[in-house]
Amino acid sequence: MPDQQRRLEEFRKLDAVACRDLIGLWAGRGIAAGHPLDGVLENLSWFGKRFRPDIRADALLFRAGDQRLVAVDPKWIPLHLAMRLQALGRTRMAYNLFSYLQGRLRARGPVAEIGIRTFHGVESAAMIYDRQPITDHFRRIDDRRIMGAMMVAGENLFYFFELERVEGS
Repeated sequence: MPDQQRRLEEFRKLDAVACRDLIGLWAGRGIAAGHPLDGVLENLSWFGKRFRPDIRADALLFRAGDQRLVAVDPKWIPLHLAMRLQALGRTRMAYNLFSYLQGRLRARGPVAEIGIRTFHGVESAAMIYDRQPITDHFRRIDDRRIMGAMMVAGENLFYFFELERVEGS
């Protein structure tokens, strides 16, 4: 829990982000903080997120080969089971299975909405998933990077991540 508190304090000190500042393609990386999903997304070739001008978003983009990105619909992911089996999510077997299933998990369009939410007393951009009880809260690190805190309803831990704007997006 100390890593959670330290990361949460870091997050709380950062500036708010406007929704319009999110528009574009962002490369992501997890920030270890003792969350069950630490390292899981990276193992599965997570790329990041894409935010659209119509306030909709591709919440989970994964690499498929060297050049292609696949938007996965999180509605197919049994979230609480994934958190309980987190050690499995960091294995080569999980990577292989996910690679095989990626086409079946593909989103048919954006799967989340961008809006302003209050988190720890600060109004800032957030991404609210359509079919999962998840909200990603965002704060600005600098002109190119933002920090995210993923919150699952009913859970006390946050999954922290950093997004960096992809040039030309």
